[in-house]
Amino acid sequence: MAVNVEIAVVLGRSTLPMQQLLRMGRGAVIPLDASVNEEVWILANNHPVARGEIQINDEKISIAVTRAADVYDFMAGAG
Repeated sequence: MAVNVEIAVVLGRSTLPMQQLLRMGRGAVIPLDASVNEEVWILANNHPVARGEIQINDEKISIAVTRAADVYDFMAGAG
């Protein structure tokens, strides 16, 4: 009687040529279009459901939900 839901958090986006992506090794840094303190996207089964902010407490990372997501903003790549 359980329903599995995959939760993902999107910190930002980046566009890279496939050739550059394939050359990257362990420890490579991918620049994102997000800035510090910017809201993150919270996805449920790859569908945007909420926005949130990152919180760090005692070396543990969590996400606090701040508002509902606007699917049109997500599809447009809004920050």
